[in-house]
Amino acid sequence: MDPISYELLDALQRDPYPLYAHARRTEGLTFVPELDAWLVSRDADVREVLLRPEDFSSAQALRPDVLPPPAVFGVLARGFGQRPTVVSTDGAAHRRHRAPLNSGLSAARIAALAPYAEEVAASLVDAFAADGRAELMGAYARRLPGAVIGRLIGIEPEDVPAAVRGGHRAEQLLFRPMPEDEQIAAAEDVVALQHLLDRYARERRARPREDLCSVMVAALAPDTGLGPGRRDLTCDQRSELVANLQNLLIAGHLTTTALIGTTLLHLLRHREQWELLCSRPELIPGAVEEAARFDTAVQGFRRTTTRPVALAGTDLPAGATVFVAYGSANRDESRHPDPDVFDIARPATPTRHLAFGHGAHGCPGSQLARTQLRLTLELFTRRMPGLRLAEDREVVMRPTLIHRSPEELHLTW
Repeated sequence: MDPISYELLDALQRDPYPLYAHARRTEGLTFVPELDAWLVSRDADVREVLLRPEDFSSAQALRPDVLPPPAVFGVLARGFGQRPTVVSTDGAAHRRHRAPLNSGLSAARIAALAPYAEEVAASLVDAFAADGRAELMGAYARRLPGAVIGRLIGIEPEDVPAAVRGGHRAEQLLFRPMPEDEQIAAAEDVVALQHLLDRYARERRARPREDLCSVMVAALAPDTGLGPGRRDLTCDQRSELVANLQNLLIAGHLTTTALIGTTLLHLLRHREQWELLCSRPELIPGAVEEAARFDTAVQGFRRTTTRPVALAGTDLPAGATVFVAYGSANRDESRHPDPDVFDIARPATPTRHLAFGHGAHGCPGSQLARTQLRLTLELFTRRMPGLRLAEDREVVMRPTLIHRSPEELHLTW
C-alpha cells in the first residue's frame, strides 16, 4: 500500500462502524478497497459463511497488510517458517489443530486457573491503587492476560514478558506499516519468541508436565518411536509446534487485553452504566456479554471462496476474498434491538452475539477471556467505584480490526 492507502485503512480501522452500518443497508455485499475484500456485514450472512467452510476457506484468514522488505525476511529466516494453525486450516487439518486446544481450554482447566488469575489481578491493582491515576493498558490490561496464558501454556514467569512482547511484535509486523529499522527490530523479537517456544516444546517432549504446551506436543507430534526413551522432535514438528504455540499465545493475550480495554472504556464513557454495575454486581456476567457485543475485540477474519458462490445476492468467483465482520453482525438491527446502545442490562437473546465467532472456528478460549473480564469487573467495581476516564487525555483506538482496543487508557479515581 502507498501512504494514502494506509491513511484510509487506519481511519477505517479506528472506527469501522459507519461503514458497517452503510453496508448492512446496501443490497448485496459491499466491496471495500481498503480491505481488498467484500464486506460480509449482516448477522445472517456472517453465520452462513462461518457454517460453510467448504465454500469459504480459512487458508488466508490472517493475510498480512504489510509485505516486509528483504532485510526483514533475512531476520525471520533465522526463526521457524510459517505453518498452518487452527486459524488458517479447514476440515480434518483444522480438527487436528483444534483438538488439543479443546482439551487444554476445558471448563475444568479454566476453573483451576481462575484463582491464579484473581491473585495476579489483585497484585496488579495493588501496585497502582494508591496512586489515584494509571494507564490501564500498560499497568493491567496487557499484563493480566499475558500472565494467565503463560501459566496455562507452561511458560515460566520470568519468560512471560518476552513472550508477550514477541506476540505483540508479530502482530505489528503483519499489520502495521513501520520504518525498516523498526520492522527489523520487530522481526528480531519474533525470532526470539519462536526460539523460546521451541525450547519449551523440546523440553516438554523430554519431560511432559500438566500444561497446555505438553498437551500440544503430545497431540501434534506424538512419539511413535519404539523402545525406551523419547524421540526428539523433527524439524517439521518443531516448526508446526512453534507456529501453533505462537498463535495460541497471541490469541490468548491480545484478544483479552483488547476486551478489557474496550469494556472499561465504554463503561466509563457511559457513566450511568458504570454506577449501575457498581451498585448491582449481579449484572457483571451480562456486562461481559454486552461489552463483547458492542465493541468486538476481533472485528472479523478473511475467508477465500473455493468455488463460484452466491452470497447475499452477490455472485463471487473462486478465489474471492471476503471479510467476515463479527463487529458488524453484532450491531445488526435485525438481531439486536437498539444495537448502537450500550446496555449492560440488555435482555439475553436466544441467539447470542458473534464476538467469539461461530461454527467450527468459534474461539476455543472464549470462556478464559470471559473469566478474566468478569474477575476484572468484580475487582474494579469493588475497589475503585470512583473510577473515571482522565479528562486531560484523549482516547485513541488502535488502527486494527484484529485486536480492537484503546492505544492507551488513562484513568483516575
